[in-house]
Amino acid sequence: MAALCFTFLLRHMTPEKFYVEACDDGADDVLTIDRVSTEVTLAVKKDVPPSAVTRPIFGILGTIHLVAGNYLIVITKKTKVGEFFNHVIWKATDFDVLSYKKTMLHLTDIQLQDNKTFLAMLNHVLNVDGFYFSTTYDLTHTLQRLSNTSPEFQEMSLLERADQRFVWNVITMHSCSINGKYFDWILISRRSCFRAGVRYYVRGIDSEGHAANFVETEQIVHYNGSKASFVQTRGSIPVFWSQRPNLKYKPLPQISKAANHMDGFQRHFDSQVIIYGKQVIINLINQKGSEKPLEQTFATMVSSLGSGMMRYIAFDFHKECKNMRWDRLSILLDQVAEMQDELSYFLVDSAGQVVANQEGVFRSNCMDCLDRTNVIQSLLARRSLQAQLQRLGVLHVGQKLEEQDEFEKIYKNAWADNANACAKQYAGTGALKTDFTRTGKRTHLGLIMDGWNSMIRYYKNNFSDGFRQDSIDLFLGNYSVDELESHSPLSVPRDWKFLALPIIMVVAFSMCIICLLMAGDTWTETLAYVLFWGVASIGTFFIILYNGKDFVDAPRLVQKEKID
Repeated sequence: MAALCFTFLLRHMTPEKFYVEACDDGADDVLTIDRVSTEVTLAVKKDVPPSAVTRPIFGILGTIHLVAGNYLIVITKKTKVGEFFNHVIWKATDFDVLSYKKTMLHLTDIQLQDNKTFLAMLNHVLNVDGFYFSTTYDLTHTLQRLSNTSPEFQEMSLLERADQRFVWNVITMHSCSINGKYFDWILISRRSCFRAGVRYYVRGIDSEGHAANFVETEQIVHYNGSKASFVQTRGSIPVFWSQRPNLKYKPLPQISKAANHMDGFQRHFDSQVIIYGKQVIINLINQKGSEKPLEQTFATMVSSLGSGMMRYIAFDFHKECKNMRWDRLSILLDQVAEMQDELSYFLVDSAGQVVANQEGVFRSNCMDCLDRTNVIQSLLARRSLQAQLQRLGVLHVGQKLEEQDEFEKIYKNAWADNANACAKQYAGTGALKTDFTRTGKRTHLGLIMDGWNSMIRYYKNNFSDGFRQDSIDLFLGNYSVDELESHSPLSVPRDWKFLALPIIMVVAFSMCIICLLMAGDTWTETLAYVLFWGVASIGTFFIILYNGKDFVDAPRLVQKEKID
């Protein structure tokens, strides 16, 4: 019998110990954590002291070591997302971070401040959406991987058999109807914890071949006992490159001249082929300007590797779709249609027999693997869904999914929400181009919203992403806190220019706008105001161009080297 995963827990706390009690029917287990020795043992309910302070929890996320000592992270609130295959899916919405120590008197003032900063970093990560879980179903694996497992795998606990690549995930679930036939439609995006981070501080691959912003997205259909799925992946261009922020709107990408690109590239695709099979690479970046060298390098690496398991397609998204001609995306879909048919999808019938296997995946990328990538993935997924629903008998012969207005609205909004969730951690805002994903066409309002999100991204990427990157590295264990460290990395003072520049920029720009909206007594006076604040804005801009890297919020924690 497989190891149990309990659905309801009580956390008891005394000055000496934490007790986590399983409250499911028939359970008598109590996990005991010694707050002094950190020893973990199993006890029974009668061992919990009556004096313990008790509150309900819904899971243990883990433990982490900070300056003050160890901390226990527990889930204190959850919301039900839905059910599929009779398994309940939950979203963790609130957490407690509990110190093993009973007092902080052993810390100096500097250590207290550092510990406070580390706790703020930890809470920042916990407050970003993406912690979905089930106590009865393995969310980390695709349907196809779960169908091809050994009896020993099935006997493992959910924790033991989980895919260690995935910590964060995004899940959308809907009960849908077409032609009076009801089916469940699920979208799951699993975000890798390897080479995780924020937009401009984590690009390319590391020495192990892990790509930045790698996401596995699975679309699932459940109808009348039959299950179908279609899997795609996305990830940063798998060579050693960087794009550090310097206050310019688009920092120049830098391809490493010293790194062994082929070694990392081959490691990346060797693992992808083992996990997913054939790789159809869709590179959506510009084929001119600053992005051109990356496209050329990617194409050269694929050609040099000479693998029969890989096919490379370069599609200049911005060039092909300029002037809002997004109908031209059909050029790419037509180009890959035969390849998609060859890759197929996974299908298991109501008797549990595998009818079809997916033979490979589309691996899509743009610069961030967010906006352009999500548009293309949603179109490829719709084409697969069209074939699946026809095969299952939900769609009649000749019927098009695009003609099903009610389902199309659900489908487009779900993919747009998926794009936003994947973008928020990496780029700091929701995705761009979601007006097309939601409506099927590009709109002027969508362009305005993209401009707004781009401005927010610019601010966050330059003035808060150092903290965000440090938070992720701390959470994932890429940085380990050493309370005996003689010099704290957090004690490095911020340059006055870093603190002053955002204020100067905001004030100058705001005053320029205000002067335009609120005219003075004369046009001469108004023009003088506008010129003054305009010059201030332009002056700030030229300061940025001169030495922008001095002003950005860079990570301060020393972690394992991620790129050469």
